Amino acid sequence: MAYWSRMVTDGHGAYERFNKQNSALSHAQCWVHSRRYFDDAQKAEPEAAAIALAYISRLYEHEKVIREQSLTGQEKQDYRHQNSTPVVDAFFNWCHEQRQRIDLVKGNPLSKALAYVMKREAALRVYLNDPDVPMDTNHLERALRVIPMGRRNWLFSWTEFGAEQVGVIQSLLVTCKLHGVNPYDYLIDVLQRISCHPASKAGELTPRVWKEKFAANPMRSDVENLTNGR
Repeated sequence: MAYWSRMVTDGHGAYERFNKQNSALSHAQCWVHSRRYFDDAQKAEPEAAAIALAYISRLYEHEKVIREQSLTGQEKQDYRHQNSTPVVDAFFNWCHEQRQRIDLVKGNPLSKALAYVMKREAALRVYLNDPDVPMDTNHLERALRVIPMGRRNWLFSWTEFGAEQVGVIQSLLVTCKLHGVNPYDYLIDVLQRISCHPASKAGELTPRVWKEKFAANPMRSDVENLTNGR
């Protein structure tokens, strides 16, 4: 059973390898990360970078309208098809034309920006056909900001393995918050349930699926039961 169908990421190669191993997964990539490359190219290619940034800004203007009009589902997808798809088409046509420039050397920041987005064109287009997919990973980065903010605390993880586990736990807690799951209730339930839960159904213990199956009647700790006089 598949417990997820979509993945929205930055351009790190690890996600592409994971996607190849999970062919049923829809992998969308982040427009903000793409935009940063054109930001970096402004000094070397101010006019060309400005055109690229203008295209991307128009896409975000359409997303603003979607939010303001509270469009969801098919209405959201139809709006994107009508308004955003032509902009994306024009953007990638422009990128292709820029790559034909004989004066554009490989080391130019604009060359790097163009190569980055052209390689990821299919993944950058995913959001156009799926109303549940956001344009970027900003919401995830905001949620995970607590990790770099607490970097001095992670110095006391003692080992590299310990630091990795901190990262896993932080990611799990953020996932709970994104799905509207109380992290305390989730962890109390899962840490007890996992000992008797079939390993083949481990996906049911991920926050999103757990919310559907167990959140209505989570397992409680003995300490909590004593506190409540049970």
